[in-house]
This record gives sequence, C-alpha cells and structure tokens, in this order.
Amino acid sequence: MAEKDKAPKSSFWKNVKSEFLKITWPDREAMVKQTTMVVFISLVLGIVIAVLDFFLQMGVDFITTLNI
Repeated sequence: MAEKDKAPKSSFWKNVKSEFLKITWPDREAMVKQTTMVVFISLVLGIVIAVLDFFLQMGVDFITTLNI
C-alpha cells in the first residue's frame, strides 16, 4: 500500500528542478548591503555580549569574595 502512494523518482527530480528555477537571486548591490549589515550586527552583538559577560563576571567575583 505504501509503495502505491509514492511518486516516481523522476517526477520528484523534475519537481525539484522546476522549483529551483523559480529561485530569484538578489543583485550584487543588494547582496553587498545585506552582507555588510549581517557582519555589522554580528560585531555589535558580539561586543554587547562581551561587555555583559565582563560585568556579570565582575559581579559574581564581588559576591564570591564577600566574607559573610
């Protein structure tokens, strides 16, 4: 029963090819802008995480050095 429900493999690859032909790629200018933004946001986010990590580590160190 399961064998009858499957589409032929040639039909699958034809569908893959037809879907692949529908892909629209961005032009070079759009790609450069998007790549630049991804790199910039990644750097900013990395700096924010590093600063938060530094201050959280300072807080943990301060709390663990208290003599209570």
